[in-house]
Amino acid sequence: MTPETRRAIEADCTRLINHYANLTDAHDWEAIVALYTEDGLMTRPTAPDAPIVGRQALMEAFTARPPRISRHVCANIVVDVESDTEASAFSVILLFTGKEAEDSGLPIKGEGGPLVGTYHDKFKKTAEGWRFAERRGGLCFRP
Repeated sequence: MTPETRRAIEADCTRLINHYANLTDAHDWEAIVALYTEDGLMTRPTAPDAPIVGRQALMEAFTARPPRISRHVCANIVVDVESDTEASAFSVILLFTGKEAEDSGLPIKGEGGPLVGTYHDKFKKTAEGWRFAERRGGLCFRP
């Protein structure tokens, strides 16, 4: 594998992580589910022992969430390229949540500080492009 190919895969997977966070904040569940392989697995940082497997189950889990305003910040993303079709990554995530303001201004930040968590991701290259095969979240501090 050439250094250029490795860097391209790293960039594609890093973009996927960031795009996922933006889509989550926009509540675009269909677009998020499409970022997984058909049999993709996810565990939320707040429920690391409760895997959700498959696009249909992922869609049901996302749409069952109560509405909220959120902002996810991804950092410390390191992608390891394993082959032309597989890669893995580690990243840190900050989650800020809040509620709508009665005056329609900026949202009001929720009580407490942000949640700090991590993701361990596995990616596969599919006919649709790079997709999450696994997204395993965990928390770094108790809420």
